[in-house]
Amino acid sequence: MATITDKRMGKVTTTMTVTNRIDQILAERGFIPTHQIRSITLENVLVDTGATRLCLPENIIMDLGLVFQEQVDVKIAVGVQKVRVFREISLTVEGREGTFNCIELPAGSDPLLGLIPLEDLGLEPDVHNQRLRLLPIQGKDTFLTVL
Repeated sequence: MATITDKRMGKVTTTMTVTNRIDQILAERGFIPTHQIRSITLENVLVDTGATRLCLPENIIMDLGLVFQEQVDVKIAVGVQKVRVFREISLTVEGREGTFNCIELPAGSDPLLGLIPLEDLGLEPDVHNQRLRLLPIQGKDTFLTVL
């Protein structure tokens, strides 16, 4: 029954890998061995175009050892709330990789993949097929624009 409900709602989920980018740089420069790079693969992550950023629960942020950047106000369903922003996350989704900041969610919350990383990676929700669609990165139909 849950599958039928999900199809009507157009829910899109994906698998993504989040990695401490600072660890990656330290390993690339030979300061730490590659097996010390902190990285987590998350499955069934909700693609949420109502969220602007990548949002990760506190426990995952702590496991990755991410660096605090700042505290900001965000709009949520019941008003405005202060949240913490962490930086230097390497995000891999559908074979595409980029570096992003993330917003901290309470421990145990479900991670969310928001609009900015989707657009930056050239990914588009396909609600009919409940998956992400890769936008062209080559040729005249490339999603990358400089106008």
